[in-house]
Amino acid sequence: MPGKTLADFPITKRWPARNPENIQLYSFPTPNGVKASIMLEETGLPYDAHTVKLSETTTPEFLSLNPNNKIPAIIDPDGPGGEPFPLWESGAILIYLAEKTGRFLPKDPARRHETIQWLMFQMGGVGPMFGQYGFFGVFGGKEIEDPRPRERYRKEAVRLLNVLEGRLKDRAFIMGDEYTVADIATAPWIRAAREVYGAHDAFEMDKVPNVMAWLERFLERPAVQRGLVQPPRE
Repeated sequence: MPGKTLADFPITKRWPARNPENIQLYSFPTPNGVKASIMLEETGLPYDAHTVKLSETTTPEFLSLNPNNKIPAIIDPDGPGGEPFPLWESGAILIYLAEKTGRFLPKDPARRHETIQWLMFQMGGVGPMFGQYGFFGVFGGKEIEDPRPRERYRKEAVRLLNVLEGRLKDRAFIMGDEYTVADIATAPWIRAAREVYGAHDAFEMDKVPNVMAWLERFLERPAVQRGLVQPPRE
């Protein structure tokens, strides 16, 4: 819509923009949520971080931005053509911000697509499988007596970690020496498995030293440390 402003988005009524010229981030510090905040910190793009509790993602205001009621979501007031641009799905947000800034996504076509391949590995594998283990092993489904769901996701998590272990042999990051959106997407899930799920032993993390060393390199980055706590939980 020509001439559209942030004020035209219903979500800004519930979560008003503090700085209308900044990217507006609507999120919560979950493994998916911090992908966006870490990317914003890494790129240096100014942003307003709005805390959207998971219980608030089904409100009319949030659904007006993301009908799939999941965080994170953004509005870039300076989107394509200079118009405000809304976007949801964490992987899509990473690619968009990478292309906007020219950072963390290789320019060489082959390496670019290879990076996106590993980003999709996280989106389609690591995230869903780890998340399901979290549900059945730690959160709402832990009281289910049937062990099969929990064990199915545990085994799949172990398998995925071993795929990543092979990839990180003799590599500092997923794409070698180059830090990319593939790292930003994947590492928060490994961290969550270890620190939130308490799954170090269940996921056999002692057997994937390359993954664990890569995770520590990731967590040492100042932008990662800042992004992990944005937006604030309270």
